[in-house]
Amino acid sequence: MAPRSLTITLSLIFIITSISSMAETDSSVEAAVHIVYTDRPTHEELEVYHLRTLSSVLGSEEAAKGALLYTYKHAACGFSAKLTPKQVEEISKQPGVLQVVKDGTMKLHESRAKLNTI
Repeated sequence: MAPRSLTITLSLIFIITSISSMAETDSSVEAAVHIVYTDRPTHEELEVYHLRTLSSVLGSEEAAKGALLYTYKHAACGFSAKLTPKQVEEISKQPGVLQVVKDGTMKLHESRAKLNTI
């Protein structure tokens, strides 16, 4: 009976490992906030243009409205939205999209000690 219980134990370990690796894969596909820099439209309102661009990737205007977080109008032209890695790839190919950058906080200096060693 020992070989059979060993087989069952190894099978359970394999199943648990597989499930946990699938969970890690799914979490890496979660949407994150990205800033999408675009050309400034000449014949269309800025927010309408951004919604149209986002709709082309998300499939509907309703989905685009749900994902759109902010429209940049003054210093830069673009918008921020929650996008998956696949959506980032797709929207990067859209006409008028200049750059897509993952949103985040950046530090200018790590610490005063490192600043003094420069």
